[in-house]
Amino acid sequence: MRNEYVQAVLAVVGLVPPGAAVSYGDVAELLGAGGPRQVGSVMSHHGGAVPWWRVLKASGHAPPGHEAEALLLYLEEGTPLVGDYSSYLRTGEGRWRVDLGTARWAPTDSDLDSIDAVAEELERRLHRLSVPDDGMIL
Repeated sequence: MRNEYVQAVLAVVGLVPPGAAVSYGDVAELLGAGGPRQVGSVMSHHGGAVPWWRVLKASGHAPPGHEAEALLLYLEEGTPLVGDYSSYLRTGEGRWRVDLGTARWAPTDSDLDSIDAVAEELERRLHRLSVPDDGMIL
């Protein structure tokens, strides 16, 4: 995965405030590049430095293997949840998820300006790396 894309995804995720969440597809759409699988790959390999628990599957389920840790963070931040998360806390059993319809991040104008700057920089850097007329003779 290109470092430029990794950095762009991490920059957008870093803007998501406590108590809010986005899907992998939301991040790709905001950037105008990649898709849910690419964003998921970035988060899987590089997401530890950003609030990874705020990026979810479209279903609202926490990242696989991180449900217990994510649930504690959701509760701490006041992220809207649905399902039997209290049983999950007690016993490790019980189905729950983030209520993505309620928790979905609505970027402010300032956030959108920041995202646009990240997306434009990504496009500029990727375009510069793939210019067809690079002066090389074939």
